[in-house]
Amino acid sequence: MSDIKEIYIKEPFKDQKPGTSGLRKSTIEFQQDNYLEIFIESILRTLDFNQNNSLIIGGDGRYGNEEAIIKIIQICIAHKVKKIIIPVNGILSTPAASNLIRKKNAFAGIILSASHNPGGINGDFGVKVNIANGGPAPEKFTDKVFKCSQMLTNYKFYDAKIPDFNKVGFFQIKDTTVEVIDGVDDYVDLMEHIFDLDQIADFLKKDFSIVFDAMNAVTGPYAKRIFIEKMGLSKDCVLNGLPLKDFGNLHPDPNLTYANQLADLLLNKQSYCFGAACDGDGDRNMILGKGCFINPSDSLAILTANTKFVPGYKDGISGVARSMPTSMAVDSVAKKINIPCYETPTGWKFFGNLLDSNMITICGEESFGTGSDHIREKDGLWAVLFWLQILACRKCSVSELIHNHWNHFGRNYYTRHDYEAIPKDVATQIYQNLENLLPQLKNNKFANSLVLNADNFTYTDPVDNSISKNQGLRIILENNSRIILRLSGTGTKGSTLRIYFEKYSQTNENLNLNPQVALCELIKSLDDLLNISKLTKMDQPTVIT
Repeated sequence: MSDIKEIYIKEPFKDQKPGTSGLRKSTIEFQQDNYLEIFIESILRTLDFNQNNSLIIGGDGRYGNEEAIIKIIQICIAHKVKKIIIPVNGILSTPAASNLIRKKNAFAGIILSASHNPGGINGDFGVKVNIANGGPAPEKFTDKVFKCSQMLTNYKFYDAKIPDFNKVGFFQIKDTTVEVIDGVDDYVDLMEHIFDLDQIADFLKKDFSIVFDAMNAVTGPYAKRIFIEKMGLSKDCVLNGLPLKDFGNLHPDPNLTYANQLADLLLNKQSYCFGAACDGDGDRNMILGKGCFINPSDSLAILTANTKFVPGYKDGISGVARSMPTSMAVDSVAKKINIPCYETPTGWKFFGNLLDSNMITICGEESFGTGSDHIREKDGLWAVLFWLQILACRKCSVSELIHNHWNHFGRNYYTRHDYEAIPKDVATQIYQNLENLLPQLKNNKFANSLVLNADNFTYTDPVDNSISKNQGLRIILENNSRIILRLSGTGTKGSTLRIYFEKYSQTNENLNLNPQVALCELIKSLDDLLNISKLTKMDQPTVIT
């Protein structure tokens, strides 16, 4: 009797359309019979894979990670995938996965993560496909996967036990070779080729204390290898360094609200000179100095302005890109150093074409994501090391670095207000109310300034000329201020309304205001216009960045 089974299902699921971050649902939904299997079957039927190449599989270690990997291996065996590469215990950060896909010439990678969403049985789970360049699959691919899942009546399955993958080695099942690797080695090797870890270590050991919060998520093993084993720093420089299935009940989103333990150490107690955190799958980062928080948009601008200090970029960079909601701080840097600056929709896949065409080297989003052409994903630990390399070369504090930057380039006051898990109809009503008002706002006064443009952002890709519409509502004012409103699809409960406020200042005496104070007129004017507080029944946003 064959151990390759055809599993027939009563009817296809109707709610599986992947978003820009793949399929992200509650853990409970993923545990439904055949739910994960149908999605993986659809992926393998859609992938045009060369059976001589490898498939990378790994995840952030959240609840269900190992069980999902076993099911994926069983389906891959049934499809005669020639080789599968997985990390020990299935733990693999998203940046490390992107690097492995590129280094191993894999035809794709399947990444198991819900990114910065909570884990555990009552949390979330996710599956994302990265293609051969190491980046997220384009929408045309995920659309095909979705259509396939709607028509499936059966899937193939290897119905036998899969050996443990808790140590480095190989095992062979039928036509498929499974290689179990150390999931940290290749990524650390890449970092050693970009940064001078010895120079950073020397600087840190000279009374420049740091702390890194892995939030009980995937970056713990990577941070320990780099900071403790490679640099020789004390073990207590890594907080929450053990990946846990429920992230230790932490919400693995590196911002001031959810990484409050780290924020308290740096902003209130001022116990360290430098602090950083990464999210669930390791692609996002938050940077803190003693008594100061670095806005992600400012972080992108500072990295771009200081590439000459990083060995991996000593020959210069070709250009920079930011997502549309990200502040225009990096635009000022690009103009001064005479490189192109591109504005794209939100979503890392939009940077992929620019990176593959060598039009940019550095890119980033306001949602705590920065990266470069070393992989095709945002990379949290890379950004942390980039900051430390700059500080080691310039021999200054975080506060000194950011203030010197503002004095030279001016400051883009910027904040993001997130209203999380609000009723979908309320979020949609607020969004549509503003969309309907846009024609009336243009060329009229708003917040005591003239509105130069009010639209729904449309992007034309400079590489393939593809057009992406409806990417966010914008109000652009004559004094270089902006308000942007978007509905986010990264949550699994209700809707998230994101509102971005920005105002530029070049006057030295106005560079040290609290952003909420500097932007208060814009914030109040929008609330008065849209009745946000009243409609959401919230006195303040869930998260203020």
